[in-house]
This record gives sequence, structure tokens and C-alpha cells, in this order.
Amino acid sequence: MERSYTLPSLVIMVSNMALSEHLSKKFDAELESIRSRVLEMGGLVESQIRRALEGLQAGNLALLDDVIATDHKVNGMEVALDGECSHVIVKRQPAANDLRLIFAITKTVTDLERIGDEAQKIARMGKNIHEHEPSGRLSRAVDVRHPAEAALSMLRRALDAFARLDCNAAAEVIRQDASIDAEFQSVLRQLVTYMMEDPRTISAALDVIWVAKALERIGDHAKNMAEYVIYIVKGTDVRHTASAAMTGKVA
Repeated sequence: MERSYTLPSLVIMVSNMALSEHLSKKFDAELESIRSRVLEMGGLVESQIRRALEGLQAGNLALLDDVIATDHKVNGMEVALDGECSHVIVKRQPAANDLRLIFAITKTVTDLERIGDEAQKIARMGKNIHEHEPSGRLSRAVDVRHPAEAALSMLRRALDAFARLDCNAAAEVIRQDASIDAEFQSVLRQLVTYMMEDPRTISAALDVIWVAKALERIGDHAKNMAEYVIYIVKGTDVRHTASAAMTGKVA
């Protein structure tokens, strides 16, 4: 008697399809959870920068101490997210596009942790400035608010581009890096003038230079994050690419 296995095979095929769809949805949910936590880490890092700058401008040593003490939270989030990404790679064995996303996330997390380090550096330099020069005359005379706002703007826009996977927004962040480099050079020129006119300001001026350099480095890390967004979406590595050549790679 001839037997037909058509129906059982169809049932097995449908069952496998349902299982695959279930696993795919679960994997997507895991990736979305990781992306949300990256944005949460970004929010914490941005807050650290703002609070460090506020403490610097106001001479609030307690606030600066709190920024320094809070850096461990940023480090903890980096370790946790790296662990989650490693777990997803081992458990899900993601395909090319998803693997690209995970690699870019791990790089983004590293840059966010380093931005957190720069925020802590600003807080430490702020303490030095106000402990050695209680009047805060030099830090008020040399205004770092412009490079600070430029750095924060780049970070916000890089995080927004990451949240929306927006290549055009990411490209704008990359182009903005030149402006923060120019701001750093402007602050440097002002401080060199102060040191030449009054050698007593050298110690405080060097601390302000470190603050300005930290802001410039924050811009560099935000630029890196924007480059990862383009890599996620387009699969194109735009590091070390001139701005003029960027448009063709992003389009």
C-alpha cells in the first residue's frame, strides 16, 4: 500500500517556518533592546559632559566631584553592552547585515566610553583650575562655550543618526568636525597670548587647554559614531574619506 508523506512534510515545513519567524522576531527584539541601551548610554554621557561644563563655569567643586565619581556607570554600561553583543553573536550567529550592525554597535559603545573619559577629564581639569585660581578669571576670559556647544551638537546628532539609521544626518556630523577643530585652534591661540603676557597664568592656561582638547576629542568620537552609521546602512567604510567624496558614498 502506497503511503503519502505530503501532508506531514507540509506540516513540518510550516512548523519550521513558524519557528524561524519566531526566532527572527526574538532576534530583532534583542537587537532593538541593545540599540536602546546604546542610546541610554549616550544620554548618560551627554549628561556627564553638560554637568562637567556647568561645574567648570560655576566653580562648583561638588558637582565636578560627582561627575568624576559617576564615570564608573559609563564604564559599567560599556562592559554590559559588550557582553550582550558577544552573547548575541554566539547564540544567534547573525548573517552579514546583522553582524555589521553588532560590530558597529561595539565600536560605538567604545567611543561613548571614551567620551565619558573626556567628560571626567573636563571635571578634573575644572577642579585644578578653581583650586589653583579661585577667581576663575582665566576660564571666564577664554570662553570654551562655543567648542562645548559644537561638541555636544555633534554628539546629539550622531546619536540621532544612530537611532534613525540616517546616513545623511551622519554625513552632516562628519562635515561638522572641521568646525570644532577650528574652535580648538582659536582657544589655543587665546591661551598662548595669555601665557606670553602673564607667565603666572601658565598652570591654569594649560588646564584650560586640556579642557578644549577634551572637547575636540569628543567631536572626533562623535564623528567616528557617525561613520559607523553609514557603515551599518551602506556597508561602506568612510573612515579617512574626504568630505568631497562623502556624498557619492552616502547617496
